[in-house]
Amino acid sequence: MLQQTQVSRVLPAYRRFLRRFPTLRALSRAPLGAVLREWSGLGYNRRARDLHRIARSGSSLPRTIAGLDALPGIGAYTASAVACFAYDEVTNFADTNIRRVLGRAILGRVATDREAVELDERFGSTSEPASWHHALMDLGATICVAKRPLCEVCPIHAICDYDGVDVVPRRKQSPFGASDRRVRGAIVRRLAMSTRGVKVETLRRGINDARVPRLVQALAREGLVEVSSGSVRLPAR
Repeated sequence: MLQQTQVSRVLPAYRRFLRRFPTLRALSRAPLGAVLREWSGLGYNRRARDLHRIARSGSSLPRTIAGLDALPGIGAYTASAVACFAYDEVTNFADTNIRRVLGRAILGRVATDREAVELDERFGSTSEPASWHHALMDLGATICVAKRPLCEVCPIHAICDYDGVDVVPRRKQSPFGASDRRVRGAIVRRLAMSTRGVKVETLRRGINDARVPRLVQALAREGLVEVSSGSVRLPAR
C-alpha cells in the first residue's frame, strides 16, 4: 500500500483492509472484486490484484528474499524490505528516503537506486538491519526531506556532505490529470460503487473520456475487470 502512496492515505485504508481480511486465508477466499473495493482510493489496483494472487498461491509466505521476489508484483525492493522488517534479514535496499539520506550524507546529493543500495551495503548495520533501515526512512521522512531539509537539527549533520543543493536530473512525467492511470482508476472506482454491471458507454459518459473503452479492455486483459455483453463489473471470483 505504501508504494508511491502517502502514509496519511494508507493508514485508514490499511486498518480497514485488515479488518475485512485479517489473514491470508480470508483474503484468498474473497472475490477479487471485494478486494478491489476495499483497496479503492489507493490507486495502482494491480497491487491489490497481485496481493490477492499471492494469498491464493499458498498457505504461507516464503521467508527468503528469493522466495518473496518470486511472488506476483513483489520485486527486489519489496522482497528485501519484507525480509528485513518481518524476519530481521540482513539485506540491502533503498526507497526514496534512503536514497536521499545516504546520498546527501555521503555523496553530497541524492543517490541513484544503484548507488544507494551500494552505500547501504557498505555502511548498513548487520546486527540491527531493521532498526537501521527504519532510522533512515524516518530521517528522510521527517528531517532530511526533499524540500527545505532541517539540517540544523539533523543528528548526522556533523558528518554530512550535503551543501543544500540537489543536482538530480528529473524525468518528465505526464500530468496525472491527462494520464491513462487516472482514467483506469476512475473506471475501477465507478465499478466499486456498483453491485451490478455497468455499460461501457455509461462509463465513458460518466467519466467523460474517450479512452474508457480502450482502457476497459486493458483492465480486462489484466484481470481487474470482467466484460460481458457490453457490461463491465469487478471480478466476482
